Amino acid sequence: MLVAFHKPYGVISQFLPKGGWRTLAEFGLPARVSPAGRLDADSEGLLLLTDDGALQHRLTDPRFEHPKTYWAQVEGAPTDAALAPLRTGIAIRDYVTRPAEVRLLEPAPELPPREPPIRTRKHIPDRWIELVLHEGRNRQVRRMTAAVGFPTLRLVRVAIGAIRIDGLAPGEWREVAVPAAPSRR
Repeated sequence: MLVAFHKPYGVISQFLPKGGWRTLAEFGLPARVSPAGRLDADSEGLLLLTDDGALQHRLTDPRFEHPKTYWAQVEGAPTDAALAPLRTGIAIRDYVTRPAEVRLLEPAPELPPREPPIRTRKHIPDRWIELVLHEGRNRQVRRMTAAVGFPTLRLVRVAIGAIRIDGLAPGEWREVAVPAAPSRR
């Protein structure tokens, strides 16, 4: 079984309580599923869960290179040229990221409001960008956008491979077809 879940802001990617955060246990997910990957509590969007250990491994092992698509609301008004370093890979912390696919999203995507809402500043614009990554390190999108001068305000994972959160409100889930196994590199 494979479940696509639209993880709300403020929920951790586990079932057991930790540090006062909300957990996956409150959303009526099927018994015996576990997250295949994770999203930080301050990120939203697609989280896959499965009861199949081999599938969980295939979905999380970087060798299978499942593209992950994120929409990031960033502070400032980046141009396409300002985002160019993300397309070639940039140094963050102790590693260089793999090249990402990046584009400005205009108009801004229509998303449900976030609770609590993102702070707004009258004199500082914000823009939405789409990033497609073929790796997934801890807080990578946030570190990448900050490295090019545009800190992430809101982050939503909208797809993993062909599986999307389209039609799912925050906190909703549905069973989805298991994707065909990609070849390893």
